[in-house]
Amino acid sequence: MSFFTEENRALAAEIIGRYPKRRSAMIPLLHVAQAQAGWVSEEAMVEIAELVDTTSAEVLGTCSFYEMFKREPVGKYLVNICATMSCALAGAVELMSHAQERLGVRAGGTTSDGMFTLASAECQAACTEAPCLQVNYRYRYRVDADGFDQLVDDLAAGVLDDEIPPHGTTARVRQHIPAERAVGAIPPEEVNEEPVWLTAPATNGGRPSS
Repeated sequence: MSFFTEENRALAAEIIGRYPKRRSAMIPLLHVAQAQAGWVSEEAMVEIAELVDTTSAEVLGTCSFYEMFKREPVGKYLVNICATMSCALAGAVELMSHAQERLGVRAGGTTSDGMFTLASAECQAACTEAPCLQVNYRYRYRVDADGFDQLVDDLAAGVLDDEIPPHGTTARVRQHIPAERAVGAIPPEEVNEEPVWLTAPATNGGRPSS
């Protein structure tokens, strides 16, 4: 039985078709798997390995390298509170303490209703907006205890559904490459002419027309 839904198997085939080597599609397919289930299971990694003609061990090696891929279930909302210097000096320690009390879990834990996973994160590159956090990798800046409580209430009530999708959703707009601008899945060693976008008529200051 396939891990991927029928729709996502079709999407996987489309993604694989973009690459000259099937293994290059591994990371995009891990994103598809996580978007489907919220995390990446062993079953998903085995199927991805079959689709891209590699071993499940290699898929695991790639999956485990990137922090964004979760290999165990997490909440609908993954709340990462930045804990590095700028945020720590601006109140991140106190914010984490409050978050643990509000959600009733320690950092790394998930609430019993499956809604929230709380985690500590390294620098989120928003030092001027400290303390900051991310919910499913969407930023929230200068968060204090009251702001955190309001955020949790809004997420639980569905107020932010249009802004913050469930964990695993990387984007709502799927990439689309017009046929006339496609590179084509040709192995590099078989390419013997310039890409189509370099030979297309140039406009806009020398850039190919869009």
